Amino acid sequence: MNFFDHLHDRIRSVDSVVSVGLDPDPSRIPDHLDEYDLPRWAFNRRIIDATHEHAAVYKPNAAFYEDPDGWRALEETIAYAHGKDVPVLLDAKRADIGNTTRQYAQMLETVDAITVNPYMGRDSLQPFLADEESGVFILCRTSNPGGADLQDLTLETGEPLYERVAALADLWNENDNVGLVVGATKPDELEDLREQVPDLPFLVPGIGAQGGDAEAAVEYGLADGVGLVNSSRGIIFAGEDDGEDFASASGQAAKRLKKRLNQYRK
Repeated sequence: MNFFDHLHDRIRSVDSVVSVGLDPDPSRIPDHLDEYDLPRWAFNRRIIDATHEHAAVYKPNAAFYEDPDGWRALEETIAYAHGKDVPVLLDAKRADIGNTTRQYAQMLETVDAITVNPYMGRDSLQPFLADEESGVFILCRTSNPGGADLQDLTLETGEPLYERVAALADLWNENDNVGLVVGATKPDELEDLREQVPDLPFLVPGIGAQGGDAEAAVEYGLADGVGLVNSSRGIIFAGEDDGEDFASASGQAAKRLKKRLNQYRK
């Protein structure tokens, strides 16, 4: 069973396409968790306990763990999520060439899927693409304003660069393990990309703090019912002002988002 088969089953079992982004910004973690050896892990464990019934996947962003204690916290977080039978998608945007990218791809021994950056071409992604059991989400159309600096560039063929990325990702999907990262802030582009690559699941960020279109995210983000809509800060910091009871609000936020998205699922 590869990642997308597992994800399909997970989506059905919890009736949810919600991806919960585990981005434990140390400046926003409740003060009472500072007494723990690994405050980020203590924070994540409580978020997972409160949200796992509504989560199709957990998506930790590597940027919040890139120090010794952070990697320890991430390892504990991944193991705990797996103990709840929730797959883990590492948002790392990795890619390089030669031995470097092979080293990056070893992370797939620990997590179930990863995000990658296609800027350096297929050889920079090959070790990820060759892993038949893991999911590989290729950055395609991001939701940040600056994404247009490169992604909107028109090629000689007349297509924008992000559409070429989608077409290449479709060609590279030889092991049925490729998805695309497509932001929710431009629903027309979501629709166009879905028409172009009807079989690739999308990871759709931009719901919540970035004001993305939830209906479009569901209508065009799913391929045969499989896809993910991510919220990070809107869930994990929903109870930021609630002291020791912060995780309860996170659970309610995840439940609300699931309900909101499910009204558009067919």
